[in-house]
Amino acid sequence: MTFKNAESVREAARMVPLERLHVETDSPFLAPVPHRGAGNEPAYVAVVGEFLAELRGEDPAVLREATAANTARLFALPAR
Repeated sequence: MTFKNAESVREAARMVPLERLHVETDSPFLAPVPHRGAGNEPAYVAVVGEFLAELRGEDPAVLREATAANTARLFALPAR
């Protein structure tokens, strides 16, 4: 989503309802911009989340809480 040639991915990310979003990286491959070309790591999920919030025009804290809840539901994790 952060790569300049990923417009179709960004378009899809704009259309998905907030209650259906899950944020991840392609770790250990394809580090997001601005880390492209370096090793990828799970910590970069915050970079992707910030990018997604800006892309969608949403408050990053709201997106973070929603995607954390969605991820917990997706993987049947205990609620925080």
